This record gives sequence, C-alpha cells and structure tokens, in this order.
Amino acid sequence: MRPVIRLALECSARLTRQNRLDEAMTVAEGAFRRATADEHPEIEQWLIDHTSDFTGED
Repeated sequence: MRPVIRLALECSARLTRQNRLDEAMTVAEGAFRRATADEHPEIEQWLIDHTSDFTGED
C-alpha cells in the first residue's frame, strides 16, 4: 500500500479515537477512493490488524 494511503488510515484512526467520526470517515473514504484495486486487500488486512488503533483498546 502506498504511504499516502497508510497515513490517511492512521489519521482516520486517530480522529476516531478523538470522537471526530465525521472527519475520520471523510479521511478514510478519500483513502479508499484513491486506492487501486490491488491495494484493497492490503487495506482490508491493515484494518483488521489495526482494529485497536480505532478503538483505543489493546
């Protein structure tokens, strides 16, 4: 996955933890739209692997 996509997902996670959900969704949606079809499975796996980044739980 390109660094710009990863950074957007990390930003979305941070915004989610700050209860800024509208902004988090906007950032994540932008990342999904910019991603290529080849990146989608990697994004899906990143989201699974980083669930706690969004919830703030270990």
